Amino acid sequence: MELTERFESSAGQVRWASFGDGPPLVLLHGTPWSSFVWRRFAEVLAGWWRVYLWDMPGYGQSAKFDGQDVSLAAQARVFSELLDHWGLDRPAVVAHDFGGAVSLRAHLLHGRAYERLAVVDPVALAPWGSPFFRLVRENAAVFEELPPFLHEALVREYINSASSPGLHADVLTKLTEPWLGEVGQAAFYRQIAQADQRYTDEVQPRYPEIDLPFLVCWGVDDQWIPVAKASELAGLVPGAGLRLIQGAGHLVQEDNPAALLGALLPFLRGE
Repeated sequence: MELTERFESSAGQVRWASFGDGPPLVLLHGTPWSSFVWRRFAEVLAGWWRVYLWDMPGYGQSAKFDGQDVSLAAQARVFSELLDHWGLDRPAVVAHDFGGAVSLRAHLLHGRAYERLAVVDPVALAPWGSPFFRLVRENAAVFEELPPFLHEALVREYINSASSPGLHADVLTKLTEPWLGEVGQAAFYRQIAQADQRYTDEVQPRYPEIDLPFLVCWGVDDQWIPVAKASELAGLVPGAGLRLIQGAGHLVQEDNPAALLGALLPFLRGE
């Protein structure tokens, strides 16, 4: 799926695209993904909304370069810049994983208003970061020096572990491609090295302030972030809804897209 538009953000060039007509709906990906994980949802949801897709700086088709700030703080700032660029005052937002933290920071720290917000297996509550994630973060410079074939094998296994049944080979290849080559390999470890729980610690105490329709969706078989976090997060946001998705791991969009769409559609329609 080609993102044909370009925006020069404070953290580098962002690639984006929009589809359909109707009220605005923005989809945010997580890490180590890209907007590719929302491809099928964008196609369906564009029947009711103007859907906006974007790759965060350092991810997918967007710019990757040495010294780039790809932290949660930077991504929330870029998201706020994009909303201004698009002229969107109050879009609906659906955000997965790391994108959940980005949307929450943009709302609570940058004052961005949403018509409603759905988060899918979000990075939102302390503590977060698997043992593997912490190992790589603490030794990013070492991992950057891995031979390309070992790096590719590591990334493929890491990405595949986000799926409960395992990813289709073509999907796994597509999700791995942005992290290969000299630029991609450095970018992969850069985004892990800059992951810091302090960016969610800054906003977690403010979740009870959220005053908008809020839905938490979670894959029951998530091995990256335990499903117990779903009810914990929903309990912090007044009036939040909660939908647990059976037969799905962390990458719910690939594992059980029909069930996730079935949860999102009535929420986005206000039903």
